[in-house]
Amino acid sequence: MSKKLDKAFDALLDFALELPGAHEDHPWGETVVKVNKKVFVFTGRPDQTRRQLSFSVKLPSSGPFVLDQPYATPTGYGLGKSGWVTLRFTTKELPGLPLLCEWIEESYRAVAPKKLIKQLDADPSDSA
Repeated sequence: MSKKLDKAFDALLDFALELPGAHEDHPWGETVVKVNKKVFVFTGRPDQTRRQLSFSVKLPSSGPFVLDQPYATPTGYGLGKSGWVTLRFTTKELPGLPLLCEWIEESYRAVAPKKLIKQLDADPSDSA
């Protein structure tokens, strides 16, 4: 990936891992971020040589609108039917990090327990 995409990837992973109860895991050889035992971000395989940033999130609210964008597709393996969206960006297509973080937070809220969502909402350092 380009330096810009690498930097964006690192920032998104850091954002996801800062959410209450979030942790990194590596099932199937790819990096995911989970809350409890539920995945809320699939980031892909770190060893792939790519010219794009790609990740998948569950977007129950914004998914239909996001899927209208050329960089978004329903996630494979039947996950798209459950609101999962795969996003692929080149350096030129990459939107601002605040929007990408909003999508990660929406995915987190879709799978996190209510207790952790309350903790997120009460956290004054939450910048999303």
